[in-house]
Amino acid sequence: MLTTQTNQNIDNQAGAALKVVLNIFNKWSCTGAEKEAILGMSHSTFHRNVKDPLNAKLSNDQIERISYILNIHQALRMVFSNNENIYGFMRMENHNPYFNGKTPMELIATGSFGALYEVFKRIDVMRGGQW
Repeated sequence: MLTTQTNQNIDNQAGAALKVVLNIFNKWSCTGAEKEAILGMSHSTFHRNVKDPLNAKLSNDQIERISYILNIHQALRMVFSNNENIYGFMRMENHNPYFNGKTPMELIATGSFGALYEVFKRIDVMRGGQW
């Protein structure tokens, strides 16, 4: 019984995190296709989860992707003090190595888990160890 309750708590937390991420995506002006790719969800699964995020059945991969989005958002909030940069940074052209003139959104919207990780890593460095 304890295992079932523990798994249900994890599912509830993941669903709550998905709800927050969907809000972040809206503030980042993400398209439906970008959201689906970043989360690693099919079109139908994504729309089912959007309708009821608190009861979403998420894979470990999707939970990890959600975690990276939350961490990117937190790092941006630590680095910037204005909403224009906090929410606009993901759409800003970046000429630093790895980005090579692309926006962070262009890279993570490919759906590649590696790109999501690499973008997170570079944004996390910007905060300069402020955790």
